[in-house]
Amino acid sequence: MQYRYIGKQRLKVSAIGYGCPPFQGRLSEADEKQAIAVLHRAIDIGVNFIDTADHNNGNNEELLAKVLKDRRSEVVLTTKFGNLRGQPWAEGREVDGRPQYMSWALENSLRRLQTDTIDLYYLHRVDPKVPIEETVGGMVRFIEQGKVRHIGLSEAGPETLRRAAAVYPVAAVQSEYSLWTRDYERTTIPVVRDLGIGYVAYYALGRGILGGGYKDFASLGPKEAQRRGPRFYEENFQHNLRLVDQLQAIAAAKRCTVAQLALAWILHQGDFFVPIPGTYKISHLESNAAAADVELNADELAAIDKIFPQQGAAAGARHERDRSKELNI
Repeated sequence: MQYRYIGKQRLKVSAIGYGCPPFQGRLSEADEKQAIAVLHRAIDIGVNFIDTADHNNGNNEELLAKVLKDRRSEVVLTTKFGNLRGQPWAEGREVDGRPQYMSWALENSLRRLQTDTIDLYYLHRVDPKVPIEETVGGMVRFIEQGKVRHIGLSEAGPETLRRAAAVYPVAAVQSEYSLWTRDYERTTIPVVRDLGIGYVAYYALGRGILGGGYKDFASLGPKEAQRRGPRFYEENFQHNLRLVDQLQAIAAAKRCTVAQLALAWILHQGDFFVPIPGTYKISHLESNAAAADVELNADELAAIDKIFPQQGAAAGARHERDRSKELNI
């Protein structure tokens, strides 16, 4: 595995990370066993950057704790707070960046993860009701207390990042980014580059479509199509699959998979990019990790950009509703 250094404090992470949200909710005994096996294998092959969050009542954190018990020193552990949608304690708030809330959230994450320190602690969504300086100031106190090593923001826009970084160095911003979601190239990414912040890309395989596993709309299933949003609606899906099909020729020439090509493309956008694909399968995990070894030349990058230009390639909106305010773009 190759490694990268993100943020001005140079946090060392694997070039390909792992996103835990595939294992959500209360799992069956068989699914939990599979989840634990995948996480152990990730660490075995050098994937040290393990990402989770406190949503779903912290179920992901509790599961991850079973792996960390004997391997905590091998993992750069990240989790998040502040995204309250669907939580029983939300009291009408969708996000919460108040210092009094984050203290409660951190203590609960530490308890569930059975650890004393979070390596990278993210604000999951920016709270429009709380100045970012106030939220970051509270996070800095966690660093002073030794409970957090580095801080990050998720889905934070350019102005918010600049204000946050003026309070304390931000190690990473985590936002959606892939070949078919390049919105932030015009806004957030130039600021991330300027401030020396790492860019952690979730949904790096376009919610699965760039994994190359879908052949037609029927392969999705009706519930899955609805859950994944407008780009997976039947009227859009076939168009988007045709774009992925065009990547197949480039991948074949490189003797790699489409998923590896898509992940390698992200890595080639700058040495501060780190994708965190999640998967249920060890074979996919190993294949994703190998994407760090795929080298792309200028002609190949240009050919990929022609298929998926910065704007307008994919059919369908990114989300079912306007989330620009929530995403702090």
